[in-house]
Amino acid sequence: MADMKREVERKYELPGPSGKGAGKSAGKSAGKSAGKGAGEGAGKGGTVVSGGTNGLPDLTRVLTRVDGVASVAVRGVVELDAVYYDTADLRLAADSVTLRRRRGGADEGWHLKLPVSADVRDEIRAPLVGGVPAELAALVRSRTRDAELIPVVRLRSSRDVSHLLDADGARLAEVSVDSVRAQRLGDRVAAVAWTEIEVELADGTDPALLDAVDKRLRKAGLRRSSAPSKLARALAETAPGPGDGPGPAADATKTAGSAKTAGSAKTAGSAKTAGSTETAGAGKTAGAAARPAAPAASRPRPVTAGDHVLAYLRAQADAIVAQDPAVRRDLPDAVHQLRVATRRMRSTFRTHRALLDRAATDPVADELKWLAAELGVDRDHEVLDARLRARAGALPAPLLLGPVSARLQAWHAAGSAGSRERTLAVLDSPRYLALLTSIDTLLADPPLRPAAARKPGKALPKAILKAYGKLADRTEHALALPPGPERDTALHGARKAAKRARYAAEAARPALGKPAKRFAKRVKAVQTLLGEHQDSVVTRDALRTLAIKAHAAGESAFTWGLLYGQEQARAADSERELPGVWARASARKIRAELTG
Repeated sequence: MADMKREVERKYELPGPSGKGAGKSAGKSAGKSAGKGAGEGAGKGGTVVSGGTNGLPDLTRVLTRVDGVASVAVRGVVELDAVYYDTADLRLAADSVTLRRRRGGADEGWHLKLPVSADVRDEIRAPLVGGVPAELAALVRSRTRDAELIPVVRLRSSRDVSHLLDADGARLAEVSVDSVRAQRLGDRVAAVAWTEIEVELADGTDPALLDAVDKRLRKAGLRRSSAPSKLARALAETAPGPGDGPGPAADATKTAGSAKTAGSAKTAGSAKTAGSTETAGAGKTAGAAARPAAPAASRPRPVTAGDHVLAYLRAQADAIVAQDPAVRRDLPDAVHQLRVATRRMRSTFRTHRALLDRAATDPVADELKWLAAELGVDRDHEVLDARLRARAGALPAPLLLGPVSARLQAWHAAGSAGSRERTLAVLDSPRYLALLTSIDTLLADPPLRPAAARKPGKALPKAILKAYGKLADRTEHALALPPGPERDTALHGARKAAKRARYAAEAARPALGKPAKRFAKRVKAVQTLLGEHQDSVVTRDALRTLAIKAHAAGESAFTWGLLYGQEQARAADSERELPGVWARASARKIRAELTG
């Protein structure tokens, strides 16, 4: 895997001609001077930072007033030349993802930046090669599908760099003043220019420093950049205007920031079922449709019951796409989070059949079930292995009879052989990419039934209470059974029902507020307890298998039997706790609050 660096940074600009809007007015001159020297207008040897030229305040004076900053060290000007890649319809830009090939600077090469949170991105780097590196292309596949990655923008920057140092001379942050010239590539060439200030924390620096710097820069007359990245600004300021001919991705540029999404209040009021089985099925070409262009932040506020359900479904679709590169990077808990998103989407399809045409949703749900199952084998084995090692590790040494650690290691190796390769093969398979496209297709033209136009205060509580009814039936049935395998199976069924009831409440929380939150919290307590019980059931099965193998090999099975007994006791504890937890979750008041 390529190198990774977590970036914590903020961008600033001057109000007025030097800041926002400068690109439009500078477009013609920038286009003419696109081939000139990269240092033009940048200042020399750090004079932009320390001298207060180009309309900027004296940043050296400003930044040395930040608590903890002892000095500002000027590092000089670096020339950077970057070409940004995206699909023709700008699918990466729509998700605030950037992929570039950059020359110049100590880190020249290919850079992929994935959003983590506000001001935070993960930058994955690869060596400077001709085409897009395969490992980076894989990390954006959930967004690009089969679409070609092409050059869309060229950015040339003169970067005037300074370091903020503490009293010991250690670097706290890098501050750069970037004189940027951006050129949109393709049939219609457009260019803009602007100056911006970027502050990036050094590894290990307290994030509070960023706020302290922010306060000083704002006081000095700067403001936060309105664009999340240089690429976003370049695309926005070179977008074709009225009467301009279409350039590459012209339409996508306009829609990338648009708040228009399918499934609005108007759409929800119709009985459209355009997402038919044929449309929503997974057999379509994987690259046939782009992801919805509007980012989550710009989507319209939900109004109808259908709007709220679609908002929840879109959040899960976003999570699946976002967790894909995390799984490929083998980040902790990524597989689990991806599976959770698939479960939530499937559960929502099932819970809201009164609002969504199941002829369209069932084929997608079947494919989601396939995906969760494919990813679940390795994830479940990994979780079980961690539990077994923790339980064995907690035993006193005198109770560890035989080669316990070695047998656990052999068991784990046998169960996880080739697991990483299998997971990546699933994510690269045509079936998986077709599933992602089918989800997008369904959400772009949602198969809403007439009931979707109802007010959320009526339709959503009804769905929650229906899911609760199934949970109540299963829980009370399980509690009535004597301890044993039949009760274990019944409790596992109740756990699944608890998940569905919880997800139904989560989807309704934006509409119903605290009552949905309280209901979800109570039901989650039931789900968690039943989950611990089910983990014990699965662990006992594994311990029995390990004991049998140990005995057959002539080893002592004492430790495995001891661990089995401990798990049995834990399951019994869970069963004793269940009536009390269930009584709190099933309180009539909790349900009555849902309907007001």
